[in-house]
Amino acid sequence: MSFQQPVFLVSLLLVGAAAGVWVLAERRRMRYAVRFTNLDVLASVARARTWPRYVPPALFALALSTLFVALARPQVDRMVGSERATVILVIDTSRSMQSKDVEPTRLGAAQRAVHTFLDKVPKRLRVGLIAFAGEAQVATPPTTDHDLVGESVDEIGDFLIYGGTAIGDALQAAVALGKRALEQNPDAEGPIAAPSASRDVRTLAASTTPAEPQKLVSILFLSDGAQTRGVLQPLEGAQLAKDAGIPVYTIALGTPGGTVSRGGGFFGSAGQVIQVPPDPVTLRAIANMTGGKFSEARSAKSLKSAYEKLGSSLGREPGKTEITFILVGIAAVLLVASGLLGVFLIPRLP
Repeated sequence: MSFQQPVFLVSLLLVGAAAGVWVLAERRRMRYAVRFTNLDVLASVARARTWPRYVPPALFALALSTLFVALARPQVDRMVGSERATVILVIDTSRSMQSKDVEPTRLGAAQRAVHTFLDKVPKRLRVGLIAFAGEAQVATPPTTDHDLVGESVDEIGDFLIYGGTAIGDALQAAVALGKRALEQNPDAEGPIAAPSASRDVRTLAASTTPAEPQKLVSILFLSDGAQTRGVLQPLEGAQLAKDAGIPVYTIALGTPGGTVSRGGGFFGSAGQVIQVPPDPVTLRAIANMTGGKFSEARSAKSLKSAYEKLGSSLGREPGKTEITFILVGIAAVLLVASGLLGVFLIPRLP
Protein backbone atom coordinates (compact mmCIF):
# COMPACT_ATOMS: atom_id res chain seq x y z
CA MET A 1 0.00 0.00 0.00
CA SER A 2 1.18 3.53 -0.79
CA PHE A 3 -0.22 7.00 -0.07
CA GLN A 4 -0.73 10.06 -2.27
CA GLN A 5 -0.60 12.44 0.73
CA PRO A 6 1.37 10.61 3.43
CA VAL A 7 1.75 13.80 5.51
CA PHE A 8 -1.76 13.21 6.89
CA LEU A 9 -0.53 10.03 8.59
CA VAL A 10 0.95 12.30 11.25
CA SER A 11 -2.62 12.82 12.47
CA LEU A 12 -2.51 9.27 13.86
CA LEU A 13 -0.45 10.73 16.70
CA LEU A 14 -3.59 12.52 17.85
CA VAL A 15 -5.30 9.16 18.35
CA GLY A 16 -2.38 7.98 20.47
CA ALA A 17 -2.45 11.15 22.53
CA ALA A 18 -6.21 10.87 23.05
CA ALA A 19 -5.81 7.26 24.17
CA GLY A 20 -3.18 8.34 26.71
CA VAL A 21 -5.45 11.06 28.09
CA TRP A 22 -8.31 8.57 28.38
CA VAL A 23 -6.17 6.09 30.34
CA LEU A 24 -5.06 8.83 32.76
CA ALA A 25 -8.66 9.93 33.22
CA GLU A 26 -9.72 6.38 34.02
CA ARG A 27 -7.02 6.02 36.67
CA ARG A 28 -8.00 9.31 38.28
CA ARG A 29 -11.63 8.22 38.25
CA MET A 30 -10.82 5.01 40.12
CA ARG A 31 -8.76 6.86 42.74
CA TYR A 32 -11.67 9.22 43.29
CA ALA A 33 -14.12 6.32 43.59
CA VAL A 34 -12.14 4.74 46.43
CA ARG A 35 -12.82 7.76 48.69
CA PHE A 36 -16.55 7.03 48.70
CA THR A 37 -17.97 5.38 51.79
CA ASN A 38 -21.03 4.27 49.87
CA LEU A 39 -20.21 0.58 49.27
CA ASP A 40 -22.95 0.17 46.69
CA VAL A 41 -21.47 2.89 44.49
CA LEU A 42 -17.97 1.48 44.96
CA ALA A 43 -19.15 -1.99 43.94
CA SER A 44 -20.79 -0.50 40.86
CA VAL A 45 -17.55 1.19 39.86
CA ALA A 46 -15.57 -2.00 40.42
CA ARG A 47 -17.94 -4.05 38.32
CA ALA A 48 -17.61 -1.47 35.57
CA ARG A 49 -13.96 -2.38 35.17
CA THR A 50 -14.70 -5.36 32.95
CA TRP A 51 -13.43 -5.69 29.39
CA PRO A 52 -16.75 -5.02 27.57
CA ARG A 53 -16.82 -1.40 28.71
CA TYR A 54 -13.56 -0.80 26.83
CA VAL A 55 -14.96 -2.01 23.49
CA PRO A 56 -16.85 1.19 22.48
CA PRO A 57 -13.91 3.57 23.04
CA ALA A 58 -11.59 1.11 21.29
CA LEU A 59 -13.90 1.04 18.27
CA PHE A 60 -14.11 4.83 18.32
CA ALA A 61 -10.32 5.12 18.33
CA LEU A 62 -10.08 2.60 15.50
CA ALA A 63 -12.66 4.57 13.49
CA LEU A 64 -10.69 7.79 13.92
CA SER A 65 -7.48 6.03 12.92
CA THR A 66 -9.16 4.68 9.78
CA LEU A 67 -10.41 8.15 8.86
CA PHE A 68 -6.95 9.66 9.32
CA VAL A 69 -5.46 6.96 7.10
CA ALA A 70 -8.15 7.73 4.50
CA LEU A 71 -7.04 11.38 4.52
CA ALA A 72 -3.66 10.20 3.24
CA ARG A 73 -5.44 8.76 0.14
CA PRO A 74 -4.13 5.20 0.24
CA GLN A 75 -3.54 3.20 -2.94
CA VAL A 76 -3.07 -0.52 -3.58
CA ASP A 77 -1.21 -2.20 -6.42
CA ARG A 78 -3.43 -4.07 -8.86
CA MET A 79 -3.98 -4.70 -12.56
CA VAL A 80 -5.87 -1.80 -14.12
CA GLY A 81 -7.27 -1.29 -17.60
CA SER A 82 -4.86 0.35 -20.02
CA GLU A 83 -6.17 3.39 -21.87
CA ARG A 84 -4.16 2.52 -25.02
CA ALA A 85 -4.30 -1.28 -25.09
CA THR A 86 -5.54 -3.19 -28.14
CA VAL A 87 -6.52 -6.85 -28.52
CA ILE A 88 -6.88 -8.39 -31.97
CA LEU A 89 -9.28 -11.34 -31.99
CA VAL A 90 -8.53 -13.86 -34.73
CA ILE A 91 -11.14 -16.58 -35.37
CA ASP A 92 -10.91 -19.54 -37.71
CA THR A 93 -14.02 -19.74 -39.95
CA SER A 94 -12.98 -22.67 -42.12
CA ARG A 95 -15.34 -25.54 -42.86
CA SER A 96 -13.98 -27.60 -39.97
CA MET A 97 -15.50 -25.05 -37.58
CA GLN A 98 -18.87 -26.59 -38.43
CA SER A 99 -17.90 -29.78 -36.59
CA LYS A 100 -20.33 -30.62 -33.80
CA ASP A 101 -17.86 -32.25 -31.45
CA VAL A 102 -18.13 -28.94 -29.52
CA GLU A 103 -21.77 -27.94 -29.00
CA PRO A 104 -23.59 -26.48 -30.82
CA THR A 105 -20.72 -26.28 -33.33
CA ARG A 106 -17.13 -25.20 -32.95
CA LEU A 107 -17.95 -21.85 -34.52
CA GLY A 108 -21.08 -21.38 -32.41
CA ALA A 109 -19.15 -22.08 -29.23
CA ALA A 110 -16.45 -19.63 -30.32
CA GLN A 111 -19.01 -16.90 -30.95
CA ARG A 112 -20.51 -17.33 -27.49
CA ALA A 113 -17.09 -17.37 -25.85
CA VAL A 114 -16.06 -14.15 -27.58
CA HIS A 115 -19.14 -12.42 -26.14
CA THR A 116 -17.99 -13.56 -22.70
CA PHE A 117 -14.57 -12.07 -23.46
CA LEU A 118 -16.11 -8.74 -24.50
CA ASP A 119 -18.07 -8.60 -21.24
CA LYS A 120 -14.90 -9.07 -19.18
CA VAL A 121 -12.43 -6.68 -20.82
CA PRO A 122 -12.07 -3.00 -19.81
CA LYS A 123 -14.54 -0.71 -21.55
CA ARG A 124 -11.81 1.45 -23.08
CA LEU A 125 -9.90 -1.51 -24.48
CA ARG A 126 -9.70 -1.45 -28.27
CA VAL A 127 -10.82 -4.75 -29.78
CA GLY A 128 -10.43 -5.75 -33.42
CA LEU A 129 -11.71 -8.87 -35.18
CA ILE A 130 -10.18 -10.89 -38.02
CA ALA A 131 -11.90 -13.91 -39.59
CA PHE A 132 -9.81 -16.31 -41.62
CA ALA A 133 -9.87 -19.55 -43.53
CA GLY A 134 -7.96 -19.70 -46.83
CA GLU A 135 -7.37 -15.98 -46.42
CA ALA A 136 -7.76 -13.40 -43.66
CA GLN A 137 -10.39 -10.65 -43.61
CA VAL A 138 -10.74 -7.76 -41.17
CA ALA A 139 -14.28 -7.97 -39.82
CA THR A 140 -13.92 -5.05 -37.40
CA PRO A 141 -10.98 -2.66 -37.05
CA PRO A 142 -9.85 -2.01 -33.44
CA THR A 143 -12.50 0.02 -31.62
CA THR A 144 -13.79 0.67 -28.12
CA ASP A 145 -17.32 -0.04 -29.38
CA HIS A 146 -17.56 -3.60 -28.08
CA ASP A 147 -21.19 -3.87 -29.20
CA LEU A 148 -20.03 -3.36 -32.78
CA VAL A 149 -17.45 -6.11 -32.37
CA GLY A 150 -20.13 -8.39 -30.92
CA GLU A 151 -22.37 -7.78 -33.94
CA SER A 152 -19.51 -8.70 -36.25
CA VAL A 153 -18.90 -11.87 -34.27
CA ASP A 154 -22.55 -12.86 -34.71
CA GLU A 155 -22.29 -12.28 -38.46
CA ILE A 156 -19.21 -14.44 -38.97
CA GLY A 157 -21.39 -17.47 -39.65
CA ASP A 158 -23.15 -15.61 -42.48
CA PHE A 159 -20.01 -15.38 -44.61
CA LEU A 160 -18.07 -18.57 -43.91
CA ILE A 161 -14.77 -18.49 -45.73
CA TYR A 162 -14.17 -22.01 -46.97
CA GLY A 163 -11.04 -23.12 -48.70
CA GLY A 164 -8.51 -24.20 -46.12
CA THR A 165 -6.76 -22.75 -43.09
CA ALA A 166 -4.10 -20.05 -43.50
CA ILE A 167 -2.71 -19.62 -39.99
CA GLY A 168 0.47 -17.81 -41.03
CA ASP A 169 -1.36 -15.27 -43.20
CA ALA A 170 -3.91 -14.65 -40.43
CA LEU A 171 -1.10 -13.89 -37.99
CA GLN A 172 0.43 -11.54 -40.54
CA ALA A 173 -2.85 -9.66 -40.89
CA ALA A 174 -3.27 -9.44 -37.11
CA VAL A 175 0.23 -8.05 -36.65
CA ALA A 176 -0.40 -5.47 -39.36
CA LEU A 177 -3.69 -4.42 -37.76
CA GLY A 178 -2.04 -4.17 -34.36
CA LYS A 179 0.73 -1.97 -35.73
CA ARG A 180 -1.81 0.24 -37.47
CA ALA A 181 -3.54 0.71 -34.12
CA LEU A 182 -0.25 1.89 -32.63
CA GLU A 183 0.55 4.25 -35.49
CA GLN A 184 -2.80 6.00 -35.41
CA ASN A 185 -4.09 8.14 -32.55
CA PRO A 186 -4.62 5.72 -29.62
CA ASP A 187 -6.85 8.17 -27.75
CA ALA A 188 -9.46 8.57 -30.48
CA GLU A 189 -12.89 7.12 -29.82
CA GLY A 190 -13.57 5.79 -33.33
CA PRO A 191 -12.33 2.58 -34.93
CA ILE A 192 -8.81 2.24 -36.30
CA ALA A 193 -8.70 2.04 -40.07
CA ALA A 194 -7.85 -1.39 -41.42
CA PRO A 195 -4.97 -1.91 -43.88
CA SER A 196 -6.34 -1.17 -47.33
CA ALA A 197 -4.61 -3.91 -49.33
CA SER A 198 -2.58 -7.07 -48.98
CA ARG A 199 0.56 -5.15 -49.91
CA ASP A 200 -0.17 -2.76 -47.06
CA VAL A 201 -0.55 -5.74 -44.72
CA ARG A 202 2.82 -7.17 -45.72
CA THR A 203 4.54 -3.80 -45.35
CA LEU A 204 3.13 -3.16 -41.86
CA ALA A 205 3.73 -6.69 -40.61
CA ALA A 206 7.36 -6.67 -41.73
CA SER A 207 8.09 -3.29 -40.16
CA THR A 208 10.30 -3.40 -37.09
CA THR A 209 9.72 0.16 -35.88
CA PRO A 210 9.52 -0.08 -32.08
CA ALA A 211 6.42 1.41 -30.45
CA GLU A 212 6.17 -0.48 -27.16
CA PRO A 213 3.60 -2.91 -28.61
CA GLN A 214 4.48 -5.59 -26.09
CA LYS A 215 2.47 -3.64 -23.51
CA LEU A 216 -0.18 -2.21 -25.82
CA VAL A 217 -1.14 -4.88 -28.35
CA SER A 218 -1.87 -8.58 -28.02
CA ILE A 219 -3.43 -11.17 -30.31
CA LEU A 220 -5.99 -13.76 -29.23
CA PHE A 221 -5.88 -16.49 -31.88
CA LEU A 222 -8.38 -19.35 -32.16
CA SER A 223 -8.11 -22.19 -34.66
CA ASP A 224 -9.31 -25.75 -34.89
CA GLY A 225 -7.00 -27.30 -37.45
CA ALA A 226 -3.62 -27.48 -39.11
CA GLN A 227 -2.48 -25.11 -41.85
CA THR A 228 -3.59 -26.16 -45.34
CA ARG A 229 -3.43 -22.87 -47.28
CA GLY A 230 -1.64 -19.55 -47.32
CA VAL A 231 1.68 -17.97 -48.21
CA LEU A 232 3.31 -17.82 -44.78
CA GLN A 233 3.85 -20.84 -42.59
CA PRO A 234 2.47 -20.58 -39.02
CA LEU A 235 5.87 -20.06 -37.39
CA GLU A 236 6.79 -17.46 -39.99
CA GLY A 237 3.69 -15.51 -38.98
CA ALA A 238 4.63 -16.04 -35.34
CA GLN A 239 8.08 -14.61 -36.08
CA LEU A 240 6.46 -11.41 -37.34
CA ALA A 241 4.57 -11.11 -34.06
CA LYS A 242 7.71 -11.83 -32.07
CA ASP A 243 9.70 -9.21 -33.98
CA ALA A 244 6.94 -6.68 -33.25
CA GLY A 245 6.88 -7.63 -29.56
CA ILE A 246 3.24 -8.71 -29.78
CA PRO A 247 2.31 -11.77 -27.68
CA VAL A 248 -0.07 -14.26 -29.27
CA TYR A 249 -2.47 -16.14 -27.00
CA THR A 250 -3.60 -19.25 -28.84
CA ILE A 251 -6.56 -21.58 -28.31
CA ALA A 252 -6.83 -24.98 -30.00
CA LEU A 253 -10.52 -25.79 -30.34
CA GLY A 254 -12.01 -29.23 -30.88
CA THR A 255 -11.45 -32.91 -30.13
CA PRO A 256 -9.27 -35.41 -32.01
CA GLY A 257 -12.42 -37.20 -33.15
CA GLY A 258 -14.12 -34.16 -34.71
CA THR A 259 -15.60 -34.66 -38.20
CA VAL A 260 -17.46 -32.78 -40.94
CA SER A 261 -19.32 -34.00 -44.00
CA ARG A 262 -18.34 -32.91 -47.47
CA GLY A 263 -21.07 -32.68 -50.06
CA GLY A 264 -23.87 -35.19 -50.53
CA GLY A 265 -24.24 -38.01 -52.97
CA PHE A 266 -27.25 -39.04 -55.05
CA PHE A 267 -30.36 -40.66 -53.57
CA GLY A 268 -29.80 -39.17 -50.10
CA SER A 269 -26.18 -40.22 -49.68
CA ALA A 270 -24.61 -38.64 -46.61
CA GLY A 271 -21.42 -37.63 -48.42
CA GLN A 272 -17.81 -37.95 -47.38
CA VAL A 273 -16.93 -37.78 -43.68
CA ILE A 274 -13.67 -35.95 -43.04
CA GLN A 275 -11.64 -36.05 -39.84
CA VAL A 276 -10.84 -32.51 -38.56
CA PRO A 277 -8.64 -32.80 -35.46
CA PRO A 278 -7.11 -29.61 -34.00
CA ASP A 279 -3.39 -28.85 -34.17
CA PRO A 280 -2.35 -28.01 -30.60
CA VAL A 281 1.35 -28.56 -31.33
CA THR A 282 1.54 -25.68 -33.80
CA LEU A 283 -0.58 -23.32 -31.71
CA ARG A 284 1.48 -24.06 -28.61
CA ALA A 285 4.66 -23.31 -30.55
CA ILE A 286 3.21 -19.95 -31.71
CA ALA A 287 2.34 -18.96 -28.15
CA ASN A 288 5.75 -20.02 -26.81
CA MET A 289 7.62 -18.16 -29.55
CA THR A 290 5.76 -14.87 -29.03
CA GLY A 291 5.55 -14.87 -25.23
CA GLY A 292 1.83 -15.59 -25.08
CA LYS A 293 -0.03 -18.51 -23.55
CA PHE A 294 -1.60 -21.62 -25.05
CA SER A 295 -4.99 -23.11 -24.11
CA GLU A 296 -6.71 -26.24 -25.33
CA ALA A 297 -10.53 -26.30 -25.42
CA ARG A 298 -12.38 -29.54 -26.09
CA SER A 299 -15.80 -28.33 -24.96
CA ALA A 300 -17.89 -25.19 -25.01
CA LYS A 301 -17.44 -24.86 -21.25
CA SER A 302 -13.64 -25.01 -21.37
CA LEU A 303 -13.60 -22.57 -24.29
CA LYS A 304 -15.77 -20.09 -22.40
CA SER A 305 -13.53 -20.46 -19.36
CA ALA A 306 -10.43 -19.75 -21.45
CA TYR A 307 -11.92 -16.58 -22.96
CA GLU A 308 -13.26 -15.47 -19.58
CA LYS A 309 -9.81 -15.82 -18.02
CA LEU A 310 -8.14 -13.95 -20.86
CA GLY A 311 -10.80 -11.26 -20.73
CA SER A 312 -9.89 -10.63 -17.09
CA SER A 313 -6.18 -10.24 -17.87
CA LEU A 314 -5.63 -8.87 -21.38
CA GLY A 315 -5.70 -5.12 -21.82
CA ARG A 316 -4.53 -4.55 -18.27
CA GLU A 317 -1.24 -3.44 -16.79
CA PRO A 318 0.17 -2.97 -13.28
CA GLY A 319 -1.20 0.16 -11.68
CA LYS A 320 -2.60 1.68 -8.51
CA THR A 321 -6.18 2.00 -7.32
CA GLU A 322 -7.23 4.45 -4.61
CA ILE A 323 -9.21 2.86 -1.77
CA THR A 324 -10.08 6.00 0.21
CA PHE A 325 -13.83 5.41 -0.14
CA ILE A 326 -13.47 1.89 1.27
CA LEU A 327 -11.73 3.16 4.40
CA VAL A 328 -14.32 5.91 4.87
CA GLY A 329 -17.07 3.27 4.74
CA ILE A 330 -15.27 1.11 7.29
CA ALA A 331 -14.80 4.10 9.59
CA ALA A 332 -18.51 4.93 9.37
CA VAL A 333 -19.47 1.39 10.37
CA LEU A 334 -17.05 1.47 13.30
CA LEU A 335 -18.45 4.80 14.52
CA VAL A 336 -22.02 3.51 14.44
CA ALA A 337 -20.98 0.31 16.23
CA SER A 338 -19.12 2.32 18.85
CA GLY A 339 -22.16 4.48 19.57
CA LEU A 340 -24.60 1.57 19.79
CA LEU A 341 -22.36 -0.56 21.99
CA GLY A 342 -21.65 2.43 24.21
CA VAL A 343 -25.33 2.67 25.09
CA PHE A 344 -25.49 -0.93 26.34
CA LEU A 345 -21.99 -1.68 27.63
CA ILE A 346 -20.97 1.45 29.52
CA PRO A 347 -22.91 1.62 32.82
CA ARG A 348 -24.18 4.84 34.24
CA LEU A 349 -23.62 5.84 37.88
CA PRO A 350 -26.87 6.05 39.89
